[in-house]
Amino acid sequence: MKEQFSILKSSTIILSDMKPPILGKQTFLHDHPVSGSSFDKFNKGRHEGDDNPYPLYTGRYLLIMKERSGSLLKMTRMLESKWGFKVASSSDFVRETLDEIKIKSADALFYNELGIALLGADEEIIERLSTPGAEYLIEPEKVVYIPDDLAEEGEQDATWGIHITGAHQSPFTGWGVRVAIIDTGYDTTHPDFTGREITGHSFVPEETIEDLHGHGTHCLGIACGETDHNSTRYGIATAAQIYVAKVLNKQGSGAQAWVLDGMTGAVNNGCRVLSMSLGSPVFPGQAYDMAYERAAQYALSRGAVVVAAAGNDSRRSQNRYSPVSSPADCPSILAVGALDESLAVADFSNRAVNKGGEVDIAAPGVAIYSSWPMPTRYRILSGTSMATPHVAGIIALLWEKYPEATAAMITEKLRELAKTLPLPPEDIGAGLSFAPMKEQ
Repeated sequence: MKEQFSILKSSTIILSDMKPPILGKQTFLHDHPVSGSSFDKFNKGRHEGDDNPYPLYTGRYLLIMKERSGSLLKMTRMLESKWGFKVASSSDFVRETLDEIKIKSADALFYNELGIALLGADEEIIERLSTPGAEYLIEPEKVVYIPDDLAEEGEQDATWGIHITGAHQSPFTGWGVRVAIIDTGYDTTHPDFTGREITGHSFVPEETIEDLHGHGTHCLGIACGETDHNSTRYGIATAAQIYVAKVLNKQGSGAQAWVLDGMTGAVNNGCRVLSMSLGSPVFPGQAYDMAYERAAQYALSRGAVVVAAAGNDSRRSQNRYSPVSSPADCPSILAVGALDESLAVADFSNRAVNKGGEVDIAAPGVAIYSSWPMPTRYRILSGTSMATPHVAGIIALLWEKYPEATAAMITEKLRELAKTLPLPPEDIGAGLSFAPMKEQ
Protein backbone atom coordinates (compact mmCIF):
# COMPACT_ATOMS: atom_id res chain seq x y z
CA MET A 1 0.00 0.00 0.00
CA LYS A 2 1.25 3.43 -0.92
CA GLU A 3 0.52 6.50 1.16
CA GLN A 4 1.36 9.53 -0.95
CA PHE A 5 -0.17 12.41 0.96
CA SER A 6 0.98 16.02 0.66
CA ILE A 7 2.86 17.76 3.46
CA LEU A 8 0.79 20.54 5.01
CA LYS A 9 2.16 24.06 4.82
CA SER A 10 1.95 26.25 7.90
CA SER A 11 -0.08 28.84 5.98
CA THR A 12 -2.88 26.43 5.08
CA ILE A 13 -5.98 25.48 7.04
CA ILE A 14 -5.19 22.45 9.19
CA LEU A 15 -7.78 19.72 8.71
CA SER A 16 -8.52 16.71 10.82
CA ASP A 17 -8.13 13.17 9.50
CA MET A 18 -10.91 11.55 7.45
CA LYS A 19 -13.89 11.74 9.78
CA PRO A 20 -15.90 8.54 10.22
CA PRO A 21 -19.50 8.69 9.00
CA ILE A 22 -22.20 9.40 11.55
CA LEU A 23 -24.93 6.85 10.92
CA GLY A 24 -28.57 6.72 11.88
CA LYS A 25 -29.77 8.28 15.11
CA GLN A 26 -26.73 10.49 15.71
CA THR A 27 -27.14 12.24 12.36
CA PHE A 28 -30.88 12.60 12.80
CA LEU A 29 -30.60 14.21 16.23
CA HIS A 30 -27.89 16.55 14.95
CA ASP A 31 -30.17 17.74 12.14
CA HIS A 32 -33.41 17.76 14.18
CA PRO A 33 -32.74 19.54 17.51
CA VAL A 34 -36.44 20.27 18.09
CA SER A 35 -37.45 19.26 21.61
CA GLY A 36 -39.41 16.03 21.71
CA SER A 37 -38.31 14.91 18.26
CA SER A 38 -36.71 11.49 18.28
CA PHE A 39 -35.30 9.11 15.71
CA ASP A 40 -37.56 6.28 16.87
CA LYS A 41 -40.66 8.47 16.60
CA PHE A 42 -39.48 9.64 13.18
CA ASN A 43 -39.14 6.09 11.86
CA LYS A 44 -42.48 5.06 13.37
CA GLY A 45 -44.13 8.13 11.87
CA ARG A 46 -42.81 7.30 8.41
CA HIS A 47 -44.74 4.04 8.47
CA GLU A 48 -47.90 5.75 9.71
CA GLY A 49 -47.66 8.59 7.20
CA ASP A 50 -46.96 11.27 9.82
CA ASP A 51 -43.64 12.34 8.33
CA ASN A 52 -42.01 12.55 4.93
CA PRO A 53 -39.14 10.10 4.33
CA TYR A 54 -36.23 12.51 4.67
CA PRO A 55 -32.84 11.07 3.79
CA LEU A 56 -30.17 11.21 6.49
CA TYR A 57 -26.59 12.35 5.94
CA THR A 58 -23.26 11.24 7.38
CA GLY A 59 -21.67 14.67 7.88
CA ARG A 60 -19.21 14.05 5.03
CA TYR A 61 -19.40 15.15 1.40
CA LEU A 62 -18.89 13.85 -2.13
CA LEU A 63 -17.22 16.05 -4.74
CA ILE A 64 -18.32 15.03 -8.23
CA MET A 65 -16.56 16.28 -11.35
CA LYS A 66 -19.17 17.52 -13.84
CA GLU A 67 -17.24 15.71 -16.55
CA ARG A 68 -15.80 12.35 -15.57
CA SER A 69 -12.82 13.12 -17.78
CA GLY A 70 -12.25 16.39 -15.92
CA SER A 71 -8.79 17.02 -14.53
CA LEU A 72 -8.52 15.04 -11.31
CA LEU A 73 -4.86 16.01 -11.12
CA LYS A 74 -5.80 19.69 -11.26
CA MET A 75 -8.44 19.18 -8.57
CA THR A 76 -6.03 17.23 -6.37
CA ARG A 77 -3.42 19.96 -6.59
CA MET A 78 -6.02 22.61 -5.78
CA LEU A 79 -7.19 20.75 -2.68
CA GLU A 80 -3.62 20.21 -1.55
CA SER A 81 -2.12 23.63 -2.23
CA LYS A 82 -5.07 25.93 -1.55
CA TRP A 83 -6.88 24.10 1.21
CA GLY A 84 -4.21 21.92 2.75
CA PHE A 85 -6.01 18.65 2.14
CA LYS A 86 -4.18 15.37 2.54
CA VAL A 87 -5.33 13.51 -0.57
CA ALA A 88 -5.41 9.76 -1.22
CA SER A 89 -6.29 8.14 -4.53
CA SER A 90 -7.96 4.83 -5.31
CA SER A 91 -5.09 4.15 -7.71
CA ASP A 92 -2.76 4.01 -4.69
CA PHE A 93 -4.46 0.81 -3.52
CA VAL A 94 -5.51 -2.59 -4.74
CA ARG A 95 -9.26 -2.06 -4.94
CA GLU A 96 -10.00 -5.30 -3.13
CA THR A 97 -8.41 -4.01 0.06
CA LEU A 98 -9.35 -0.32 -0.05
CA ASP A 99 -11.34 0.62 3.02
CA GLU A 100 -11.58 3.57 5.36
CA ILE A 101 -9.12 2.20 7.89
CA LYS A 102 -6.39 2.53 5.27
CA ILE A 103 -7.23 6.11 4.30
CA LYS A 104 -8.13 7.53 7.70
CA SER A 105 -5.08 9.83 7.70
CA ALA A 106 -6.38 11.53 4.53
CA ASP A 107 -8.90 14.36 4.25
CA ALA A 108 -10.01 13.37 0.75
CA LEU A 109 -10.14 10.15 -1.25
CA PHE A 110 -10.39 10.36 -5.04
CA TYR A 111 -12.14 7.53 -6.89
CA ASN A 112 -10.21 7.83 -10.13
CA GLU A 113 -12.55 5.46 -11.99
CA LEU A 114 -15.57 7.61 -11.17
CA GLY A 115 -14.35 11.19 -11.08
CA ILE A 116 -15.55 11.49 -7.48
CA ALA A 117 -13.87 12.44 -4.21
CA LEU A 118 -14.95 11.71 -0.63
CA LEU A 119 -14.31 14.77 1.54
CA GLY A 120 -13.99 14.76 5.32
CA ALA A 121 -13.88 18.55 5.64
CA ASP A 122 -16.01 20.68 7.94
CA GLU A 123 -19.09 22.49 6.66
CA GLU A 124 -17.32 25.87 6.64
CA ILE A 125 -14.68 24.64 4.22
CA ILE A 126 -17.29 22.89 2.07
CA GLU A 127 -19.19 26.17 1.74
CA ARG A 128 -16.03 27.92 0.57
CA LEU A 129 -15.40 25.13 -1.94
CA SER A 130 -18.94 25.40 -3.31
CA THR A 131 -18.33 28.29 -5.68
CA PRO A 132 -20.69 29.14 -8.58
CA GLY A 133 -19.45 27.94 -11.95
CA ALA A 134 -17.07 25.36 -10.48
CA GLU A 135 -16.27 22.30 -12.60
CA TYR A 136 -17.56 20.07 -9.84
CA LEU A 137 -20.65 19.48 -7.68
CA ILE A 138 -20.60 18.89 -3.93
CA GLU A 139 -23.33 16.75 -2.37
CA PRO A 140 -23.75 15.49 1.20
CA GLU A 141 -22.93 11.82 1.66
CA LYS A 142 -26.06 9.80 2.38
CA VAL A 143 -26.69 7.24 5.09
CA VAL A 144 -27.71 4.04 3.32
CA TYR A 145 -29.76 1.35 4.95
CA ILE A 146 -31.74 -1.80 4.38
CA PRO A 147 -35.36 -1.19 3.32
CA ASP A 148 -37.85 -2.07 6.04
CA ASP A 149 -38.46 -5.65 4.95
CA LEU A 150 -41.34 -7.46 6.62
CA ALA A 151 -40.99 -10.82 8.35
CA GLU A 152 -43.59 -13.41 7.41
CA GLU A 153 -44.83 -16.42 9.32
CA GLY A 154 -46.52 -19.59 8.12
CA GLU A 155 -45.98 -22.65 5.97
CA GLN A 156 -47.09 -21.24 2.62
CA ASP A 157 -45.22 -22.19 -0.54
CA ALA A 158 -42.63 -19.47 -0.09
CA THR A 159 -40.54 -20.71 -3.04
CA TRP A 160 -43.27 -19.53 -5.41
CA GLY A 161 -40.88 -16.98 -6.89
CA ILE A 162 -38.74 -19.70 -8.48
CA HIS A 163 -41.78 -21.07 -10.30
CA ILE A 164 -43.55 -17.85 -11.30
CA THR A 165 -40.35 -16.53 -12.93
CA GLY A 166 -39.77 -19.78 -14.84
CA ALA A 167 -36.38 -20.29 -13.20
CA HIS A 168 -37.21 -23.91 -12.33
CA GLN A 169 -37.69 -24.68 -16.06
CA SER A 170 -34.71 -22.76 -17.40
CA PRO A 171 -31.75 -24.86 -18.56
CA PHE A 172 -29.41 -22.08 -17.44
CA THR A 173 -27.83 -21.89 -14.00
CA GLY A 174 -25.56 -18.85 -14.17
CA TRP A 175 -22.53 -21.04 -14.81
CA GLY A 176 -19.40 -18.97 -15.35
CA VAL A 177 -21.10 -15.70 -14.34
CA ARG A 178 -20.03 -13.76 -11.26
CA VAL A 179 -22.83 -12.13 -9.27
CA ALA A 180 -22.22 -9.41 -6.68
CA ILE A 181 -24.40 -9.18 -3.58
CA ILE A 182 -23.79 -5.71 -2.12
CA ASP A 183 -25.33 -5.88 1.32
CA THR A 184 -24.60 -6.93 4.95
CA GLY A 185 -22.17 -9.76 4.10
CA TYR A 186 -23.03 -13.45 4.35
CA ASP A 187 -22.88 -16.35 6.79
CA THR A 188 -19.65 -18.15 5.88
CA THR A 189 -20.75 -21.19 7.93
CA HIS A 190 -24.07 -21.71 6.16
CA PRO A 191 -24.16 -25.31 4.86
CA ASP A 192 -26.07 -24.38 1.70
CA PHE A 193 -23.03 -22.48 0.39
CA THR A 194 -20.44 -25.14 1.14
CA GLY A 195 -18.37 -25.78 -1.97
CA ARG A 196 -19.57 -22.67 -3.81
CA GLU A 197 -17.04 -20.28 -5.32
CA ILE A 198 -17.44 -17.23 -3.07
CA THR A 199 -15.07 -14.28 -2.76
CA GLY A 200 -15.58 -10.83 -1.35
CA HIS A 201 -14.54 -8.07 0.99
CA SER A 202 -15.93 -6.06 3.88
CA PHE A 203 -15.90 -2.33 3.19
CA VAL A 204 -17.34 -1.65 6.64
CA PRO A 205 -14.54 -0.52 8.98
CA GLU A 206 -13.75 -3.00 11.75
CA GLU A 207 -16.28 -5.60 10.58
CA THR A 208 -15.49 -8.85 8.75
CA ILE A 209 -17.45 -10.31 5.85
CA GLU A 210 -19.62 -12.25 8.34
CA ASP A 211 -23.30 -11.32 8.19
CA LEU A 212 -24.26 -10.16 11.68
CA HIS A 213 -27.64 -8.92 10.46
CA GLY A 214 -29.05 -11.59 8.13
CA HIS A 215 -30.29 -9.50 5.21
CA GLY A 216 -27.29 -10.18 2.96
CA THR A 217 -27.49 -13.94 3.51
CA HIS A 218 -31.19 -13.88 2.59
CA CYS A 219 -30.58 -11.90 -0.62
CA LEU A 220 -27.64 -14.12 -1.55
CA GLY A 221 -29.83 -17.20 -1.24
CA ILE A 222 -32.50 -15.79 -3.56
CA ALA A 223 -30.03 -14.80 -6.26
CA CYS A 224 -27.61 -17.72 -6.08
CA GLY A 225 -28.82 -20.33 -3.57
CA GLU A 226 -29.49 -23.93 -4.51
CA THR A 227 -31.69 -26.16 -2.36
CA ASP A 228 -32.46 -26.36 1.33
CA HIS A 229 -32.00 -29.33 3.65
CA ASN A 230 -35.24 -30.83 2.27
CA SER A 231 -34.01 -30.48 -1.34
CA THR A 232 -36.42 -27.60 -1.97
CA ARG A 233 -34.95 -25.16 -4.47
CA TYR A 234 -35.07 -21.50 -3.44
CA GLY A 235 -32.35 -19.80 -5.56
CA ILE A 236 -32.25 -18.60 -9.17
CA ALA A 237 -28.64 -18.81 -10.44
CA THR A 238 -27.68 -22.03 -8.68
CA ALA A 239 -24.21 -22.37 -10.26
CA ALA A 240 -23.11 -18.74 -10.44
CA GLN A 241 -19.87 -17.52 -8.94
CA ILE A 242 -20.46 -15.20 -6.00
CA TYR A 243 -18.82 -11.96 -4.91
CA VAL A 244 -19.98 -10.53 -1.59
CA ALA A 245 -19.36 -6.84 -0.89
CA LYS A 246 -20.24 -5.99 2.70
CA VAL A 247 -21.23 -2.31 2.75
CA LEU A 248 -23.81 -2.27 5.56
CA ASN A 249 -22.99 -2.86 9.22
CA LYS A 250 -24.61 -5.20 11.70
CA GLN A 251 -27.36 -2.64 12.31
CA GLY A 252 -28.15 -2.63 8.59
CA SER A 253 -26.86 0.86 7.81
CA GLY A 254 -23.80 2.24 6.07
CA ALA A 255 -22.18 5.20 4.38
CA GLN A 256 -22.63 6.02 0.71
CA ALA A 257 -18.86 5.81 0.16
CA TRP A 258 -18.93 2.19 1.34
CA VAL A 259 -21.51 1.42 -1.35
CA LEU A 260 -19.33 3.12 -3.97
CA ASP A 261 -16.42 1.00 -2.69
CA GLY A 262 -18.53 -2.14 -3.05
CA MET A 263 -19.75 -1.27 -6.53
CA THR A 264 -16.32 -0.49 -7.94
CA GLY A 265 -14.84 -3.47 -6.11
CA ALA A 266 -17.43 -5.78 -7.67
CA VAL A 267 -16.86 -4.40 -11.16
CA ASN A 268 -13.09 -4.60 -10.83
CA ASN A 269 -13.44 -8.23 -9.74
CA GLY A 270 -15.27 -9.25 -12.89
CA CYS A 271 -18.90 -9.27 -11.72
CA ARG A 272 -21.48 -9.13 -14.52
CA VAL A 273 -24.44 -8.19 -12.32
CA LEU A 274 -24.55 -6.13 -9.12
CA SER A 275 -27.52 -6.68 -6.78
CA MET A 276 -28.22 -3.90 -4.26
CA SER A 277 -31.12 -4.33 -1.85
CA LEU A 278 -30.41 -1.07 -0.05
CA GLY A 279 -31.06 2.62 -0.35
CA SER A 280 -32.20 5.98 0.95
CA PRO A 281 -35.67 7.51 0.48
CA VAL A 282 -36.08 10.57 -1.74
CA PHE A 283 -38.46 13.54 -1.86
CA PRO A 284 -41.05 13.92 -4.60
CA GLY A 285 -39.30 16.00 -7.23
CA GLN A 286 -35.80 15.19 -5.99
CA ALA A 287 -33.16 14.46 -8.63
CA TYR A 288 -31.15 11.25 -8.70
CA ASP A 289 -27.77 11.01 -6.99
CA MET A 290 -24.95 11.77 -9.43
CA ALA A 291 -22.35 9.78 -7.47
CA TYR A 292 -24.38 6.57 -7.77
CA GLU A 293 -25.10 7.30 -11.42
CA ARG A 294 -21.39 7.71 -12.09
CA ALA A 295 -20.65 4.36 -10.42
CA ALA A 296 -23.41 2.66 -12.43
CA GLN A 297 -22.07 4.15 -15.66
CA TYR A 298 -18.66 2.75 -14.78
CA ALA A 299 -20.23 -0.68 -14.24
CA LEU A 300 -21.99 -0.57 -17.61
CA SER A 301 -18.77 0.46 -19.33
CA ARG A 302 -17.11 -2.64 -17.88
CA GLY A 303 -19.92 -5.01 -18.90
CA ALA A 304 -21.94 -5.18 -15.68
CA VAL A 305 -25.66 -4.57 -15.07
CA VAL A 306 -26.76 -2.95 -11.80
CA VAL A 307 -30.12 -3.67 -10.16
CA ALA A 308 -31.46 -2.07 -6.97
CA ALA A 309 -34.54 -2.22 -4.79
CA ALA A 310 -37.24 0.35 -5.60
CA GLY A 311 -37.92 0.73 -1.88
CA ASN A 312 -40.63 -0.16 0.65
CA ASP A 313 -41.85 3.30 1.65
CA SER A 314 -45.31 3.16 0.05
CA ARG A 315 -48.50 2.15 1.82
CA ARG A 316 -50.85 1.61 -1.09
CA SER A 317 -53.68 0.46 1.16
CA GLN A 318 -53.54 3.97 2.67
CA ASN A 319 -53.29 5.61 -0.77
CA ARG A 320 -49.68 6.60 -0.09
CA TYR A 321 -47.18 6.20 -2.94
CA SER A 322 -43.51 7.01 -2.41
CA PRO A 323 -40.94 7.65 -5.16
CA VAL A 324 -38.39 5.05 -6.17
CA SER A 325 -35.58 5.33 -3.64
CA SER A 326 -31.90 6.09 -4.20
CA PRO A 327 -29.84 4.60 -5.85
CA ALA A 328 -32.55 2.69 -7.77
CA ASP A 329 -33.80 5.98 -9.24
CA CYS A 330 -30.61 6.47 -11.26
CA PRO A 331 -30.98 6.20 -15.07
CA SER A 332 -28.22 3.57 -15.33
CA ILE A 333 -29.61 1.35 -12.54
CA LEU A 334 -32.58 -1.00 -12.96
CA ALA A 335 -35.19 -0.35 -10.26
CA VAL A 336 -37.06 -3.47 -9.13
CA GLY A 337 -40.61 -3.40 -7.77
CA ALA A 338 -42.25 -6.18 -5.76
CA LEU A 339 -45.21 -8.45 -6.58
CA ASP A 340 -47.17 -10.83 -4.38
CA GLU A 341 -48.16 -14.40 -5.24
CA SER A 342 -51.35 -13.25 -6.97
CA LEU A 343 -49.15 -10.97 -9.15
CA ALA A 344 -50.55 -7.82 -7.59
CA VAL A 345 -48.21 -4.97 -6.67
CA ALA A 346 -47.02 -5.33 -3.08
CA ASP A 347 -48.58 -2.80 -0.72
CA PHE A 348 -45.17 -1.39 0.24
CA SER A 349 -43.57 -1.24 -3.22
CA ASN A 350 -42.56 2.25 -4.40
CA ARG A 351 -43.60 3.62 -7.77
CA ALA A 352 -42.40 6.03 -10.46
CA VAL A 353 -43.19 9.47 -9.05
CA ASN A 354 -40.13 11.51 -9.97
CA LYS A 355 -39.18 12.15 -13.58
CA GLY A 356 -36.50 9.65 -14.56
CA GLY A 357 -37.01 7.55 -11.43
CA GLU A 358 -38.98 4.77 -13.07
CA VAL A 359 -39.59 1.22 -11.93
CA ASP A 360 -37.91 -0.85 -14.65
CA ILE A 361 -39.14 -4.34 -13.85
CA ALA A 362 -40.90 -6.33 -11.12
CA ALA A 363 -40.31 -9.65 -9.39
CA PRO A 364 -41.61 -11.76 -6.48
CA GLY A 365 -41.20 -9.86 -3.23
CA VAL A 366 -43.84 -11.09 -0.77
CA ALA A 367 -43.34 -14.11 1.51
CA ILE A 368 -40.01 -15.17 0.01
CA TYR A 369 -38.18 -18.12 1.53
CA SER A 370 -34.38 -18.04 1.57
CA SER A 371 -31.26 -18.63 3.61
CA TRP A 372 -30.60 -16.93 6.96
CA PRO A 373 -27.55 -17.04 9.25
CA MET A 374 -27.21 -20.14 11.38
CA PRO A 375 -28.69 -21.55 13.50
CA THR A 376 -31.97 -20.14 12.13
CA ARG A 377 -30.88 -21.32 8.66
CA TYR A 378 -33.98 -20.15 6.72
CA ARG A 379 -36.47 -17.32 6.95
CA ILE A 380 -39.43 -15.86 5.05
CA LEU A 381 -39.31 -12.12 4.31
CA SER A 382 -41.14 -9.58 2.16
CA GLY A 383 -39.73 -6.50 0.46
CA THR A 384 -38.34 -5.06 -2.74
CA SER A 385 -35.09 -6.36 -1.22
CA MET A 386 -36.34 -9.86 -2.05
CA ALA A 387 -37.53 -8.92 -5.54
CA THR A 388 -34.15 -7.46 -6.52
CA PRO A 389 -32.04 -10.65 -6.22
CA HIS A 390 -34.65 -12.53 -8.26
CA VAL A 391 -33.84 -10.17 -11.13
CA ALA A 392 -30.10 -10.35 -10.45
CA GLY A 393 -30.25 -14.14 -10.69
CA ILE A 394 -32.19 -13.99 -13.96
CA ILE A 395 -29.61 -11.58 -15.39
CA ALA A 396 -26.93 -14.15 -14.51
CA LEU A 397 -28.88 -16.74 -16.52
CA LEU A 398 -29.00 -14.30 -19.43
CA TRP A 399 -25.25 -13.71 -19.27
CA GLU A 400 -24.71 -17.48 -19.41
CA LYS A 401 -26.92 -17.75 -22.49
CA TYR A 402 -25.44 -14.67 -24.19
CA PRO A 403 -21.82 -14.51 -23.00
CA GLU A 404 -20.74 -12.21 -25.83
CA ALA A 405 -23.51 -9.67 -25.27
CA THR A 406 -23.03 -6.15 -23.96
CA ALA A 407 -24.64 -4.93 -20.75
CA ALA A 408 -27.12 -2.92 -22.83
CA MET A 409 -28.06 -6.03 -24.82
CA ILE A 410 -28.61 -8.05 -21.63
CA THR A 411 -30.83 -5.30 -20.25
CA GLU A 412 -32.87 -5.29 -23.45
CA LYS A 413 -33.23 -9.10 -23.33
CA LEU A 414 -34.42 -8.81 -19.72
CA ARG A 415 -37.14 -6.38 -20.80
CA GLU A 416 -38.12 -8.50 -23.82
CA LEU A 417 -38.58 -11.62 -21.69
CA ALA A 418 -40.66 -9.86 -19.02
CA LYS A 419 -44.28 -11.03 -18.81
CA THR A 420 -46.75 -8.22 -19.31
CA LEU A 421 -49.32 -7.80 -16.56
CA PRO A 422 -52.52 -5.71 -16.36
CA LEU A 423 -50.82 -3.24 -14.03
CA PRO A 424 -49.54 0.34 -14.47
CA PRO A 425 -45.99 0.57 -15.86
CA GLU A 426 -45.13 3.09 -13.15
CA ASP A 427 -45.49 0.18 -10.70
CA ILE A 428 -43.95 -2.74 -12.61
CA GLY A 429 -42.03 -1.32 -15.58
CA ALA A 430 -41.69 -3.92 -18.33
CA GLY A 431 -43.53 -6.51 -16.24
CA LEU A 432 -42.70 -9.71 -14.35
CA SER A 433 -39.06 -10.71 -14.79
CA PHE A 434 -38.84 -14.11 -16.48
CA ALA A 435 -35.98 -16.56 -16.96
CA PRO A 436 -34.55 -17.38 -20.41
CA MET A 437 -35.37 -20.70 -22.05
CA LYS A 438 -33.29 -22.65 -24.55
CA GLU A 439 -35.36 -21.91 -27.65
CA GLN A 440 -35.57 -18.16 -27.07
